[in-house]
Amino acid sequence: MFPAIIETERLRLEPRTPEYVDVFELYDHCRAGHPHIDEITEYLPWEPHPHPKATVEFLEGGVELREEHEGADYVIRPKKSEDGAGEIAGFGGLTLDWDTDSAELGTWLRKPFWGRGYSGERALALAELAFEHLDLEVVTVTHDADNEQSERAIEKYIDRMGGRREGTLRNFHSDGDGPVDVVRYSVTQSEYHDADPDHEVTFLDHEGELWA
Repeated sequence: MFPAIIETERLRLEPRTPEYVDVFELYDHCRAGHPHIDEITEYLPWEPHPHPKATVEFLEGGVELREEHEGADYVIRPKKSEDGAGEIAGFGGLTLDWDTDSAELGTWLRKPFWGRGYSGERALALAELAFEHLDLEVVTVTHDADNEQSERAIEKYIDRMGGRREGTLRNFHSDGDGPVDVVRYSVTQSEYHDADPDHEVTFLDHEGELWA
């Protein structure tokens, strides 16, 4: 259903599975007390990992998503031309809703990789997967209303894809401190095709051959 590897101009995306991601390397980046972890997770729906078991469960969740055809999540690694080449820069993927013919984008990046435009590069590749290969009608993305950094990144790549800012959804979820407003954006397949965003992407299977 999904490509194993996605390559863009500067990034290589690999499945969020134990086969492709070392548990202890990832745990070190996600563990409670790691530098910047509280800043990274401030607007994310998960807490810092208290032990390696939580990291294992995170990776196993990526396997389950794929097997159930409910989504595809990838570890993001910079290519050789980039600083931090081969490192875990973060994760990004699609959560699918077949009943509504739509997919939702999601991502997070480690702080050393902020400000490089990786979020947009990943979003364009996943939008092509959603529209050109999965034939979905709509791709959406949201951010917490006070997350200005995500707002800037999302507005840039949604505009490039011909999409739109739909508005604010009040009390959309709770973060433990109370209800949180989110801002939602969407792009349709026809809007994406009309915009025809110029980007580089290759889909590969586990053997490194071109994926259908």
